[in-house]
Amino acid sequence: MRIIVQKFGGTSVANPESREKAVAKIIKAKNEGFSVVVVVSAMGRNGDPYATDTLINLAKSIGAPLDFRDLDLLLSCGEIIAAVVMAQALEKAGYPAIALSGGQAGIVTDQNFGEAKIIGINPENVLKRLGEGKIVVVAGFQGVTAGGEITTLGRGGSDTTATALGSALKAELVEIYTDVEGVMAVDPRIIPEAKILRELTYQEICEMANHGAKVVHPRAVAIARDQKVPLKVRSTFTEDIGTLIGDGKPTRVITGIAHQVKIGRVLVKAKNGQLTPEDSVKIFKVLAEAGISVDMNSISPGQVGFVVKQEVLDKVGELLASDDFLVELLPGCAKISLIGIGMQDVLGVMARVVETLHQHDIKLLHTVDSEITISCLVLEEQMEKAIKVLYNEFGL
Repeated sequence: MRIIVQKFGGTSVANPESREKAVAKIIKAKNEGFSVVVVVSAMGRNGDPYATDTLINLAKSIGAPLDFRDLDLLLSCGEIIAAVVMAQALEKAGYPAIALSGGQAGIVTDQNFGEAKIIGINPENVLKRLGEGKIVVVAGFQGVTAGGEITTLGRGGSDTTATALGSALKAELVEIYTDVEGVMAVDPRIIPEAKILRELTYQEICEMANHGAKVVHPRAVAIARDQKVPLKVRSTFTEDIGTLIGDGKPTRVITGIAHQVKIGRVLVKAKNGQLTPEDSVKIFKVLAEAGISVDMNSISPGQVGFVVKQEVLDKVGELLASDDFLVELLPGCAKISLIGIGMQDVLGVMARVVETLHQHDIKLLHTVDSEITISCLVLEEQMEKAIKVLYNEFGL
């Protein structure tokens, strides 16, 4: 049995016109000899009747404290509605189909309501339905605990459903259908002429997803990478071939540029002039206990530096205020990340980045790097200029 998993996002199933285009993609795969598993997100976006944000706002409007277990039960309805509607659309087109919830598809999760992790998949029911010749439409973004409680997988969870099912079913390919034609080298809202990246390695797409590119969810990418599931990102609304993600060889030094905004920088110094290792441990332990995630960490005898989401910047200042520390907070920052597996074999990439920003009077506040990523912290007001000059410098 040749299996393909096709995931359709909210805009792809939002109305009869978009569903018609999605159905055409599904039928094409079926006619090419594939057994097709379809994963769907809730229909539309905030304000649409069954969108996830609409359901969240409905629950909040009651005014009582939100119980995460009950909220997951409510939120799971959006994807279930989409699955039933898509199955009916396929039946109308003459193709037998069946809708399954995440639990009926065999997806078992932990009990972390709202951000559940998939701990196992029993694909028996899905395989049985495929064996009957049906197209299986699975509600994304959800699963059940071993005790039968319905859970949701967090934002982007339908991508995770698709790649996890693709792995469990040993699918030939997982296709992520969305409203863009593939993964772009850079955000087209900043560089309108940005081109689609036709091929990416698992490493590159993982880094791009983790550093702000929003086409595929980071957890979904990690599953695809770890399980070697071929992944393709395509548009529901065109015939473009999209972006293929898999094992590959580097073709350029820098493949793409991702970015994140609304970031605050934190510098912590000792009032007596020098931070001890114990001070550094204390700083990060306090933040961890408060549930605050930090990034771009830098530790030296003189200071500890890192960034956080801007919304928690003041809270960080309050937590670290003491007789021992001087805390400097800088809001209004942005993180720019240059990603490319090819930089591993090329010297001087960091020098080019620093020189390019300096030549264009862009203040570089902080940098960190790994084997295939260089991340730079700049003022948010200079972010677009920085991306444009780096885009030109590396010939993207």
